[in-house]
Amino acid sequence: MNEILAILRNFMVEEKVDYLLVNSTNKFLVEYNTLPENSRYHLTGFTGSTGDALVSADKVYLFVDGRYHIQADLEVDKNVVDVVKLQTGQTFLEELLKKIPQDATLGIFSQKISQANVEFIQKHVKIKLLKDDPLDIFQAGKNSDIVSLDKSLTGLTSEEKIAKIPINDDEAILLTNLEEVSYLFNLRDYSMPFSSKIKAKAVILKDKAILFEEDRLDKFEEFIKTLDKKIFVDKISINAYDYALLGSRAVEMKNSPVKLMKSVKTDAEISHYIDAFKRTDKALLAVREYIETKDNISEFDVARKLEEEFIKNGALGLSFNSIVAKDKNSALAHYSKSSQDEIIKDGSLVLIDCGAYFEGGLATDITRVFVKGMPSDLQKKVYTTVLKAFLHAYNTEVKKGLAGYDIDSAARVFFDENKIEGFVFNHGLGHGIGISVHEAPPNLGKGEVAKNPLENNMCFTIEPGLYNEAHFGVRLENSCYLKNGKIESFVHMPYEKKLVDYSLLTNIEKEWLEEFGVI
Repeated sequence: MNEILAILRNFMVEEKVDYLLVNSTNKFLVEYNTLPENSRYHLTGFTGSTGDALVSADKVYLFVDGRYHIQADLEVDKNVVDVVKLQTGQTFLEELLKKIPQDATLGIFSQKISQANVEFIQKHVKIKLLKDDPLDIFQAGKNSDIVSLDKSLTGLTSEEKIAKIPINDDEAILLTNLEEVSYLFNLRDYSMPFSSKIKAKAVILKDKAILFEEDRLDKFEEFIKTLDKKIFVDKISINAYDYALLGSRAVEMKNSPVKLMKSVKTDAEISHYIDAFKRTDKALLAVREYIETKDNISEFDVARKLEEEFIKNGALGLSFNSIVAKDKNSALAHYSKSSQDEIIKDGSLVLIDCGAYFEGGLATDITRVFVKGMPSDLQKKVYTTVLKAFLHAYNTEVKKGLAGYDIDSAARVFFDENKIEGFVFNHGLGHGIGISVHEAPPNLGKGEVAKNPLENNMCFTIEPGLYNEAHFGVRLENSCYLKNGKIESFVHMPYEKKLVDYSLLTNIEKEWLEEFGVI
């Protein structure tokens, strides 16, 4: 780490910047970047999927949300890195700016930050846009393996999707979001771990769409520089480098038509998802049996068994790094180590959050909690409280205009009225699912995107949880979809009978539980 920090601080002197933003993402602004491409990981050692760092002449700040507070403390060298723990309602950029004096200059890698974020930051501090990140030297190249999807899996051909996009002769739309490009062209690539997205950019014109794959991005720059049209872009998904290429031709669009189109799944995609989740349930049921019947197994053993079961059921890859967390580790919402040293013993509580990609390239996502042997009274109380929160959220009456924000708020009210001392709910209630395991819209949280009304065939998770770092955490997650005015569950994995305290359930909650059953 000291060597990497020296590289960055020398770079800062050469570029005449006082502070440097070190990102977790790559030039495509992916949410879940691989660790070899993650500059923030190389700097801090923090393996969480999100969270950026700020470097000054004498400080390194790591900004993490509630999912990663404990994990960050465990992974970083606190003699070098100050962990800034964002609380509910706090935003990364606002807290970042508090660390930077107004007369200082902040260096930003223009290919690793959105244009929207650049515009927000430069209202408050002086910035210098930098093209090349010196930590990119740690990246390892990998060949892509792109496959085309049949209409039976997508419901629409690429041509049919393109034809739905309203556009005039003097206009173009630039897509740099990998999920949108993959969706529009019905293409997938499983060569990178935890992803089905292709690495490419696309330009949509009146009568066609042009795809520029990663090895042709030099051609993309040549083409976009000479395109004599108004070019519509989403400032949230385009990086600042690409935006600068457009100059005065850039026109902001608040919502990409492709983003909105892919958020509402076709019936073919829903059908594929139903089948994919049947296989996801089957894989997790086999792992439950493994935990119940095998002794002297570790988190690592369970994670390996889980991947084997997914592959046995036809998965082409995992949709994210599976979380297998026992006891105190389960209180880390995005724990990802799956340690060989963490042996599951009698009374151990085990949280598993997992998912996979099957032939349709859509991410599955489910979380269940098991216990080896018999549970404690506290384990039962927390599990049952979280289960009740899920059942109430899942059975929300769907009225016109209902948004994920409303369901999230109701869950927070439920937890406030059913508090368990020391246990907290510190993340959003759910997120959209699709080509990426996190997709928006829809969203079930406190942000503005969660205020968009839910629509028929939108797919999302409902995942309430309670966590106490001194004890354990419980999260129960079902991936769901809206169908004909009702929330339906893709997941039909039963709940754990021995962890349910039926004395805490009302009659209506017992009726609701019958849809999923217990085992």
